[in-house]
Amino acid sequence: MRTFAITALCTALITLFTGLSPAAPAAAGASPETALMAAHRAYLRGDRAALARQAEAVRGHALEAYADFWRLKLGLAEADPADVQDFLARNAGTVLAEQLRRDWLRLLGRTGQWALFRQERPLLAQSDADIACYALQDRWRRQEGPLRPGLAPFWNASRPLPAACEPVADALYESGALTPDDLRDRFRLLVRNNRLSAAERLAERLPEDRAPRPDRILAVSRAPARFLEGPEVDLRTAAGRELAILALSRLAADDPPAAADRWGRMAQSAFPLEDQQYVWAVLATHGAYQRVPEAVDWFRKAGGTSLTDEQLAWRARIALRQHRWAEVNAAVERMSPSSRREAAWTYWQGRALVALGRLEEGRKLYARLAGGTDFYGLLAEEELGRPLAVPPPAAPTTAEELAAAAERPGLKRALLLFRLGLRSEATREWEWAVRPLDDRSLLAASELARRNGLWDRVIVTADRTVAAHDFSLRYPTPYRDVLSGQARLRRLDEALVFGLVRQESRFIAYAQSSAGARGLMQLMPATARRVARKIGLKGYRPSRVQQPEVNAALGTGYLRGMLDLFDGSPVLAAAAYNAGPGRAHRWRNDAGPLEGAIYVETIPFSETRQYVKKVMANAMHYAALLGGGTQPMLKARLGTIAGAAGSRPPEDE
Repeated sequence: MRTFAITALCTALITLFTGLSPAAPAAAGASPETALMAAHRAYLRGDRAALARQAEAVRGHALEAYADFWRLKLGLAEADPADVQDFLARNAGTVLAEQLRRDWLRLLGRTGQWALFRQERPLLAQSDADIACYALQDRWRRQEGPLRPGLAPFWNASRPLPAACEPVADALYESGALTPDDLRDRFRLLVRNNRLSAAERLAERLPEDRAPRPDRILAVSRAPARFLEGPEVDLRTAAGRELAILALSRLAADDPPAAADRWGRMAQSAFPLEDQQYVWAVLATHGAYQRVPEAVDWFRKAGGTSLTDEQLAWRARIALRQHRWAEVNAAVERMSPSSRREAAWTYWQGRALVALGRLEEGRKLYARLAGGTDFYGLLAEEELGRPLAVPPPAAPTTAEELAAAAERPGLKRALLLFRLGLRSEATREWEWAVRPLDDRSLLAASELARRNGLWDRVIVTADRTVAAHDFSLRYPTPYRDVLSGQARLRRLDEALVFGLVRQESRFIAYAQSSAGARGLMQLMPATARRVARKIGLKGYRPSRVQQPEVNAALGTGYLRGMLDLFDGSPVLAAAAYNAGPGRAHRWRNDAGPLEGAIYVETIPFSETRQYVKKVMANAMHYAALLGGGTQPMLKARLGTIAGAAGSRPPEDE
C-alpha cells in the first residue's frame, strides 16, 4: 500500500516540476514514454530496425536524445562521423554527449583515426585509461615528446596494462626507455597482487637469463611450499632466484610465518641485498595484513628498500596494533605526499607525534582534519577537546530555488528516467547535472530529490556542499516509524540502525546488490530466511524481503544477533554485518584488548574498513540529530575490542 502511494506521489510531483505529463500522447496512440521504453528494449537486444522505428515516436519528448544515443551506440563502428558530430553538437554539455564521445574516442583510437581523435579528445570532460593510452599511441606515432611519464600511472598500477598501452610499452622497451629491471619490478608487482596471467605474459619479455619460464609460473604459484622444499630450487641463476622469490611471495599470501621460516632456512647470501630486502618487505606486508606481530620486525629487515604506499600503510597498521608509535610515524613519513595527506594517516601521525611527546606537531595535524564530518574528522575534533556539533542549517530552500532546480534540463531528465525505471541512466543524468552546482543550488536539488522520494540522490547531493549545509538532508530519516519501532523492539541504538541503513542502501527500499542482498538493510536470501525463523516472523516469503516493514524486522534482528555475539560492540557488529562474524572475530587481537579505532583501521578488507568507519560516523551524526540526551563521543562508541585468544570463532555467513 505504501509503495503504491509513493509511486502516485512521485508521478504527481514529476508532472508538477517538469511540466510533462506521464501519459503525453504520441504517434499511433502510444505515449512517447511507451515508445522510449520499447526503444530501450530494442537497444538491449541489439535490434536496430525496431529501435529506429520507436525513435520516431519519441521526437519532441524531453528524452528523445536517448533514442538517438542508443541508435548511434549500436551502429557506432559504421556511423558517419558527421552524424556522430551532429549528435554531439545538438547535445553539447550533456552526459549523453560525454558518453558517446568517450565511446567514439575509443573506437577512433582502436581504428587509428588519429585526426578525428585529436579533434575530439580535448572536448571530453572526463578521460579514462583507454583514451589516455590511445593518446600516448598517437604521440608515439608522431614521435612527440617523452612517453614514459604518461605510461607510468598504468605501468606502476597493480592491474594488467590496458591493451591500448601495450604498443607504447613495447616501443619503450625496444628503445631502452624501459629496462629489464623495470620489467622485473612490474613482474613482481603483478605477482604480489595475484595477477598471474599478466605476470606470465610479462615474463616472456624478460631477458632469458633473468626470466622464470612462463610455464613454471602457474605451477609454482599453485604449490609454492612443495616447490621450495623440492630439488628444483636453483639459486645460482637470476631466473632461478626470481622463481624462488615468486614462490616465497605466494606462500606468504597464505602463511606468512611459514614463508618467513622457509626464507630463514634459505641461502639468503645467494641473493643480492636488494632482493633480500625485497623478500622481507613482501613477507612483512603479508604478515601485517594477517596481523602477524613479527611483521614489524620483518619491515625493519627490509631496510631502505623502496616500499609502495600500500606497503607503508600496512607497516603503519601492524605498528598501531602494538602501539609502536615511532614505527607508525616512520611509516607515514615515508609515504608519498598525497598518501600522507589522507585523513587516516594525518590522524594517526598526529596520534604518533603526541605519543612521542611532540604535542604541538600532533595538534597541528589534528587541526588539519578539524571540521570534517568523516570518521577521522570526528576523532580529530575529540583529540582537540571539541565534541560533535551539527553545523547550523542553511536557510531553507526557497520556492524560486526549488523551481529553478526543477527546470534544470539534466535534473528534469533524471526525474523522468527514475519514474520510467531506467535507474542507471537516471543516476548518471543526476550526477552529471549536479557537478557544477554551488551550495544553494545543491541544497535545492537535494530538496527536489526529497520531494520525489529519491533518498540516495538526497544524500549524495547534500553531501557535496562545502560551506552551506543541511544535515537533515545529509542524514534523512525516511521510514522512521518502521526503523525506530524495530530498533526499540530489538533494544538497538536508533542512531546505529539509521547509520547502517544509510550506508547499506541509502534508504532505497528496492535496492539489490550484485551479490543478491536486498532491501533497506541489504539482506542475503539465506540470512533473511534464517533470521525470519529465529525471530518467528510469520508469513515470511522471499518475495517480501524488500518490503520496508519486513526488511527492517529481519535486518534489525540480524544486527541484534551480531551485537549479542560480540558483547554489544557496535564496531564488531558492523564489521560482522558486512564481512561475516567469523572474520570480525579473527580480526581481533590475540595479544589482548585493542582500541576500537585501531581495530577499525587494521581491518584487512578495504571495503569493510571503509564501511565500519562510515557506519560509525553516520551513527554519530544521527545521534546528534535525533536527540535523546547527551551523546557519547566517537571514541566511546568505538570502545575497546576484547582480545580473541582462547575464544572460538563463529562461522561466516
